[in-house]
Amino acid sequence: MKLFVHLDVACARWKKAFPKMAAKIEQAAALAFLNAKKPAAFKGRNFEIAVILSNDSTIRKLNRDYRGKDKPTNVLSFPQMQLRGLAEKDLDIFPARAAIPLGDVVLACGTVRREARAEGKNLENHTLHLVVHGVLHLLGYDHMKAKEAKAMEKLECDILAALGYPDPYHDTTSKIR
Repeated sequence: MKLFVHLDVACARWKKAFPKMAAKIEQAAALAFLNAKKPAAFKGRNFEIAVILSNDSTIRKLNRDYRGKDKPTNVLSFPQMQLRGLAEKDLDIFPARAAIPLGDVVLACGTVRREARAEGKNLENHTLHLVVHGVLHLLGYDHMKAKEAKAMEKLECDILAALGYPDPYHDTTSKIR
């Protein structure tokens, strides 16, 4: 099982946001994919996601059109398939060796930068947390119920720790990696 990450830097303000940005985003997305629970139907298949580094204006429109919230947000995820109840035969529409699209993760530059500053976080740490968070949403994780939120947050923290990043929810002392 392999994940291909396509990075689209659609907003110039993201360019050179932090050293080795593209490689770190791809690594964070891949580790989130590898560590998340996945349907048995995924076994032996390849997948792809797109991470789009956008701006507040674009994400505001997406948030309005798809969630009914007319304001920018930090990250949105757009899964391409329903994973609950997914069977191996459901993936047969894709050629055996083809990368199956899981969906898109879109981040808003202005919002992510403002949040990082307001929370005393390093931009790199905050961005990679949101990438992990967004990929987990593509894989069916959610945080609408307390039990789900706790499980998702723990997995996010474990993935970020494996990458050498601080706990985004509780570590208020570590501002940089």
